[in-house]
Amino acid sequence: MAGPNLEVFKFAVYVFLPVAVFLHYGDPDWYTRNVLPYKERIFPSEERTLRSSNMPTNHVAVRQELERIKMEKAARRAQREQEDGLGDAASSEGVTRLV
Repeated sequence: MAGPNLEVFKFAVYVFLPVAVFLHYGDPDWYTRNVLPYKERIFPSEERTLRSSNMPTNHVAVRQELERIKMEKAARRAQREQEDGLGDAASSEGVTRLV
């Protein structure tokens, strides 16, 4: 077996390594430099979350919002069909449409 010097070394590592890690990663400057920029890349900003938007709070507002979304989808679908209709007419004239 190893001598008491090994036990003293192991004890020092077990006690001082967590303290050193805490001092390094617990520093507010390190947190500001390394964690906050990474957090901003991963999570959306407060302006882009649903908490800050005008979420409907009652059933009437929810129905109005759903109707607005349906109208937007219908308008996009009509525009897309109109563009496809123009593209079909152009392809019948010998012009191909690249997608």
